[in-house]
Amino acid sequence: MGEFHHNLDEKGRIIIPSKIREELGENIIVTRGLEDSLFIYSEQEWSLIVSKLKSLPFTKKDARSFTRIFLSGATAAEFDKQGRIKIPTPLIDYASLSKECVIIGVNDRLEIWSKENWNKFVSDSKEDLSDLADHLFETNFEM
Repeated sequence: MGEFHHNLDEKGRIIIPSKIREELGENIIVTRGLEDSLFIYSEQEWSLIVSKLKSLPFTKKDARSFTRIFLSGATAAEFDKQGRIKIPTPLIDYASLSKECVIIGVNDRLEIWSKENWNKFVSDSKEDLSDLADHLFETNFEM
């Protein structure tokens, strides 16, 4: 969990905070995410995601389309000595990443957003937060 601001360098590398690197392990998977972001998974979490995707019916067009887009963008990454990962150009383009990026922790994954897309998402979502909570949580769930 958390929100971190880091810059993407001219070689497509970005620093992942040390606290998060320890939790992810040495090898990670970066792929296309939702809402113009990238998702990062540990190898263990990635295996669980792939298992779930395998259970989707290949006869359903939505399942085929999602699986194609999600898995075709996936790439293994390793941390260099400075704690950076290299993000491939197609993924940089997909998420509209430029210099300033936001890395957020979301349950079983990290997400990387362009600063502009993240700020727009937060701005667009903040008014809906109460309504979202009303629809998602049971009445006996307290935060």
